[in-house]
Amino acid sequence: MTRLVVPVLDADKVRLRPFAASDVDLTIAVGKDPLIPAITSVCANGDEADAREFIRRQHHRAATGEGWSFAIADPGTNTAVGQIGLWRSEIGHGRVSIGYWIERGHRRHGYANRALRLLSSWGSALDEVTRLELYVEPWNEGSWRAAESAGYRREGLLRRWQKIDGLPRDMYMYARLPDSD
Repeated sequence: MTRLVVPVLDADKVRLRPFAASDVDLTIAVGKDPLIPAITSVCANGDEADAREFIRRQHHRAATGEGWSFAIADPGTNTAVGQIGLWRSEIGHGRVSIGYWIERGHRRHGYANRALRLLSSWGSALDEVTRLELYVEPWNEGSWRAAESAGYRREGLLRRWQKIDGLPRDMYMYARLPDSD
């Protein structure tokens, strides 16, 4: 088991930091979003106990070596506005994957783009990483625009790639290669 440490990363008007108890309200709020609980481990319509459990799972991911889960925060207030993670399930092949979400009220403010750029730069510098990947539903233009702006290239459409709400969904596959940054 590789125990990981979740650092605090600051750059370009965004902070990536470990989840904290103060992030319970954010977690409860995104549990009411129609999409985020369907594609993440956030509990749909959860309460404070569910939010605390979500935060515990984020810390557990680093403790078990699964990956790094960061709260995306406004650097001025340290208030969390979303989540981004770098997952190591394919690290034996040099691949990591990234996933992210932003709470509805904070979308369209550049947080996803800035967080993705910051995490991708940090992840590209890790010795084992030769490829960063992410997957986006074709309808999610905001997410794939953030990926493209952060230096990811669309490599194709993976048909029926991932089940969301029990239904197989198509996903665009994006990749960024550290040696071509």
